[in-house]
Amino acid sequence: MSHIKGIGASAGIAVAKAFVMETPSFDIPTNKIEDVAAEKARFQAAIAQSKTELEEIRQITLRELGEDKAEIFSAHLLIVEDPEIVSQVNDKIESEHMNAAKALDEVAQMMVMIFESMDNEYMRERAADVRDVTKRVMAHILGVTFMTPASISEEVIIIAEDLTPSDTAQLNRKYVKGFATNIGGRTSHSAIMSRSLEIPAVVGTKVALEEIKNGDLVVIDGTEGDVFVNPSEELVNEYNEKRTAFEAYKEELKQLVNEESITADGHKVKLAANIGTPNDLEGVLKNGADAIGLYRTEFLYMDSETFPTEEEQYTAYKAVIEGMDGKQVVIRTLDIGGDKELSYLDLPKEMNPFLGYRAIRLCLEETDLFRTQLRALLRASAHVTSPSCSQ
Repeated sequence: MSHIKGIGASAGIAVAKAFVMETPSFDIPTNKIEDVAAEKARFQAAIAQSKTELEEIRQITLRELGEDKAEIFSAHLLIVEDPEIVSQVNDKIESEHMNAAKALDEVAQMMVMIFESMDNEYMRERAADVRDVTKRVMAHILGVTFMTPASISEEVIIIAEDLTPSDTAQLNRKYVKGFATNIGGRTSHSAIMSRSLEIPAVVGTKVALEEIKNGDLVVIDGTEGDVFVNPSEELVNEYNEKRTAFEAYKEELKQLVNEESITADGHKVKLAANIGTPNDLEGVLKNGADAIGLYRTEFLYMDSETFPTEEEQYTAYKAVIEGMDGKQVVIRTLDIGGDKELSYLDLPKEMNPFLGYRAIRLCLEETDLFRTQLRALLRASAHVTSPSCSQ
């Protein structure tokens, strides 16, 4: 038996055989190209294919995990068309006659290095997002297919160098009982999503991929950050008992969901939920939230092929207000722009769209659009005694 220590990223115990998921190695060609236009078209085709796949994953995540987690892939869709990345790759193809794969590899490595050199841990973790997106584009350029967790059909614990957000979004909880990775931290998107999926996870082990083989029996403790490889029967029994106790503890906590949240010294804390559609209400009520702290209305627009009408918006807002049965509901007006785009609204391409033409700036320019939403909000406000709205 061997013991590997990592970072507990998602609480829980899992016992299963190892499924080693190796990242495909890309054989990056170094040849120069003659037909610049054809190579740029090849690069654009890879981007288009990647966009289609990311949108499919975003829709799956939206359905399975909700709007907050789906935003990860809205950001990935923004990365795949990032003008800084795309223009630099095209420049290398055009000025240096570099093939598309080599050009993308150089630009991606530079972007990853920039993120990894940042002082902020959250920003350092964003390097994984750049890797995830550019790996997908690279695979299409080179015609390489690689295994995804969606293909798993037996109970396993995944062992990998890292799990990208798109990998994690495709985990089937019926079969994937947990995962352990060489790199990553608690703020990585894969860790965040594993907590939403309630799949035990240990990250940052440094050596799991090298020391664990396919079929090895593995125990992971996502609370303490422990990974045991080919443990004794006694240890397996011990952790099965811990798993049973942990599940019982979670059931006990469910009895408290509707109790008031009060600190030891008597201060009441209001627990509010973020939602994107009325469909999220079930989870809000199930977990005993005291309020809706933020209703992100942009998802009403993003899930439509055209601008939602006043009546459609009124119906959605009214459903949330009535569903909360007198509890506070804070509704944010349309926040489109940055990583959130509408297919039917032509927004300008900007180098830094997060600080550009978006949200309230857009609403104050598109006054007809804004008035429609405000009318719907005002009509919905009639269903509470003291409505609360904010931008």
